[in-house]
Amino acid sequence: MIEEIGVSVSRETIQHLEAFAELTAKWTAKINLIAKSTVPDIWNRHIIDSAQAFQYADSPKHWVDIGSGGGFPGIVMAIIAKELSPDTKFTLIESDARKCTFLRTAIRELGLNAYVIPQRIEKADPQDADIVSARALASIADLLPMIEMHLRPTGQALLMKGRTYAEELNAVRGNWDFDLAEYTSITEPDSRILSLKRIARAA
Repeated sequence: MIEEIGVSVSRETIQHLEAFAELTAKWTAKINLIAKSTVPDIWNRHIIDSAQAFQYADSPKHWVDIGSGGGFPGIVMAIIAKELSPDTKFTLIESDARKCTFLRTAIRELGLNAYVIPQRIEKADPQDADIVSARALASIADLLPMIEMHLRPTGQALLMKGRTYAEELNAVRGNWDFDLAEYTSITEPDSRILSLKRIARAA
């Protein structure tokens, strides 16, 4: 399962991920955490799709997930980090009050080292994060100003992007400079996990 994507974890961590999948499915019946059509395949579509990015993270002390929504990838990363990087603190920024309640419930029930900021990303205090992650949130052009606000200069952004990733990257060329690494998603070959470092506005 998780081992297939380069992350080797214990059975206990797998059980926590399964518990989170069950909690997400339960709450999705009441609020829009994930598309209801994806609930039957939640393990591949959301858990594995999120978890695969963990292997590209640079040993963070403070990981900020922006627009956390239903906790993908933030809660999934926090579950894995509980075993593999227990000192990593997670901050989840989400403006929807109901989703914040869900995130806090997941954090409490799974005993995670995570905290929820119930604000819009651009209104939250700068977080000076080692890593900022985002999945299915906005275009790269829209994400970069928010990432710049919350990421320390030596930090890393991990973006989970769909098939339009190349067009989005081209759209920011000339406006932003960064070191880029691309990794093909195992759940969707046309999608990419993008690692951005040394992010700066172009001179």
